[in-house]
Amino acid sequence: MEKQLLAYMEKAGLDGFFIAARENVRYISGFTGADSYLLLTREKCYFITDLRYTEQAGIECPAYEQYVWRTPGKTIGDALNYLAEKHNLKAIGFEGGTISYDQYHDFSKNVRAELVPATGVIEKMRSIKTPQEIEYLRAACEIACRAFSRIVKDIRVGVTEKELAAKLSMYMVVEGADTQPYGNILISGARTSLLHGIPSNKAVEYGDLVLMDFGCQFNGYMSDMTRTVVVGKPSAKQREVYELEKRMLEDSLAAMKAGVPLRDVYKESVRAIEGTEYYGYHYTGIGHGIGLFVHEIPFMSPNSDEVLAAGNVRTIEPGIYIPNWGGIRIEDQILITADGYENMISTTHDLIEL
Repeated sequence: MEKQLLAYMEKAGLDGFFIAARENVRYISGFTGADSYLLLTREKCYFITDLRYTEQAGIECPAYEQYVWRTPGKTIGDALNYLAEKHNLKAIGFEGGTISYDQYHDFSKNVRAELVPATGVIEKMRSIKTPQEIEYLRAACEIACRAFSRIVKDIRVGVTEKELAAKLSMYMVVEGADTQPYGNILISGARTSLLHGIPSNKAVEYGDLVLMDFGCQFNGYMSDMTRTVVVGKPSAKQREVYELEKRMLEDSLAAMKAGVPLRDVYKESVRAIEGTEYYGYHYTGIGHGIGLFVHEIPFMSPNSDEVLAAGNVRTIEPGIYIPNWGGIRIEDQILITADGYENMISTTHDLIEL
């Protein structure tokens, strides 16, 4: 990964590149901890941290020279300036979307090299997955699918959203996920129209839709899937909306292959609801890249300029959300190939009645 970044630095005329985003630190160096930074120069790669992480860094990224910056009276800007002067760095790229105002003020005050914003550079590299990354992502999806097969057995009248969400997280860890599950959405009834609703103390009732948008990490790589089920027999409207949503997803999938503009996939996603009363209830953001972070570039919408590329791993998740009634979303995680896609999510698209 360092070679790609060093090649970019050469092309952009940068002597150094400062990395602060946790996912990018991991992607470039392999370090799995927190509160640490990287500085890449054309001569040497530095791991900038404090004493809490020196042993871990020595194990996970031994090729990096460590620099302990957190000492009394010193800032990260002081550390960056010391290393810049040591290597005579004139221009240093940095992640403009990650650095806080206070950090930038610190750099502006203490670093005498030119600071060059380089937002999205590493994220673009991350958008094409390596074979090893694909294996990790596939494993994370398989874990999530196994956890789903367990949680549906627990969904019944009287159980709260919070209890079910907690069990779902536990099932993913038991099935092999990293022990740091990120926030999962598990909501029921009319609350399912909340696109990012937080699990509450609401108890599941007969006739409720239950929407689960969830995933886990495997060696840091993430899964993200959504399924909506019904407790009891669905009403005619629930069945109608569900079948439209299923068509939206499957029409989207049929369009996904390398070389297809993202906006064209969006057009396919709404074909099923054009001219219906439900068109005004869909959300235009229908997918995103995924890897070490759950929402990676490129994002899929009617205004997306990007084109699908072989090696992209991304979600596809059109949905219908009707306030005070409920919402239905089905989400899969897809590997884009030269002639189509591989669906990493094996769980059925059919409506599950509990």
